[in-house]
Amino acid sequence: MISAADLERLAEIELKEEEEVEEGERQSYSAERPAPTPPQSGVGPDPSHPYYDVARHGILQVTGDDHYGRKLIIFSSCCMPPSYQLNHHRLLEYLKYTLDQYVEMDYTVVYFHYGLKSSNKPSLKWLQEAYNEFGRKYKKNLKALYVVHPTNFIRIVWNIFKPFISHKFGKKLTYVNYLAELRGHLDYEQLVIPADVLRHDERLRAAQKGGPPLLVKSPPPRPPLPTQQFGVSLQYIREKNRDAIIPPVVFQTVSYLKENGLKTEGIFRRSARVQTIKDVQKLYNLGKPVSFELYGDIHVPAVILKTFLRELPEPLLTFPLYSQVLDIIGVESSLRVSTCQRLVQSLPEHNFIVLKYLLSFLHMVTQESIVNKMSPSNLACVFGVNLLWPPRGAVAMSALAPINIFTEILVEHYDSIFNSRCPPGQVTP
Repeated sequence: MISAADLERLAEIELKEEEEVEEGERQSYSAERPAPTPPQSGVGPDPSHPYYDVARHGILQVTGDDHYGRKLIIFSSCCMPPSYQLNHHRLLEYLKYTLDQYVEMDYTVVYFHYGLKSSNKPSLKWLQEAYNEFGRKYKKNLKALYVVHPTNFIRIVWNIFKPFISHKFGKKLTYVNYLAELRGHLDYEQLVIPADVLRHDERLRAAQKGGPPLLVKSPPPRPPLPTQQFGVSLQYIREKNRDAIIPPVVFQTVSYLKENGLKTEGIFRRSARVQTIKDVQKLYNLGKPVSFELYGDIHVPAVILKTFLRELPEPLLTFPLYSQVLDIIGVESSLRVSTCQRLVQSLPEHNFIVLKYLLSFLHMVTQESIVNKMSPSNLACVFGVNLLWPPRGAVAMSALAPINIFTEILVEHYDSIFNSRCPPGQVTP
């Protein structure tokens, strides 16, 4: 039987061989083609962060939800500095610290493998320790693991750990050879993809023979159907639905959840069957009736509501409010409620009314938090990035805290913040 030391040496050899091939491809490619522009991911973490020494490298990012309502967490190997500059035990603690904020809900992990070198790779012993550290609560709610740009090293590691990994966990793993393959699963435009990974993907496509061309032209977008509900503006929906103030998807999901979901433990934390979500979206977009009773899963309308918000061309809280919401972190605690009220009052009328209708319901959810375990803080963690994101690029990890604080205040202090107008068909509490 091969020893741990032999496995370590084998992994080292594989990495060095991959580095040599990569260096040759890089030199050849860079002479012919300029590098793509790196994405804008916002400012780095606050120096007061308990794991600032690790977080400052940008190895881990949390960027909202995937297409199926699951929190999206990204790990980028190319952001890892040489091993002598990074305490891998601290990295493991930081991983657990971050995941602990999300593992009570369903989540997805994207692992960008490119950039792992012999100089920055953790030992196989560390990898085994990390796998053992992540107990059932971490593995149970992980619904998908995408390994982007896999290499021989990945396959070696997988074979080493296969005896220790359950069959159920193994089914969650998907190898992704090119970034474009992620588009069917995730909101690609919201991903924080390091510039090095973008360049590597370009090189792979340039070297590809007989496959799809390097630059694939997207077909021109089709005009939306008159009955379209997802991916179109609030104004479009209102115009096409006889001036309905509350979008049908929001009204119907909220109404159903009020009647049937208020006492469901972990409501909004769970995903639903992927094909079911696609089917329901299609029904809505075709203007056909949707009966949630037929699906027998309370999480279907919950995911549909989050999906609707996430697919708006502009977030419900609007792009102009993004930078102002981020500033909430610097506002004194005693002034935060009035600051949130002022920002919300500045919204366009239609956005304000829809937001008030939604927050009235979320506040109602918290009234049953003893049973459903959804406090204002928990709801903020779920809804924050579905209510607000930047005009370009993804939500930076450093922006999550102010967005969640802002959303938590809206939920907890609903009565005082939304006291100027009453949503249609509702009586102010």
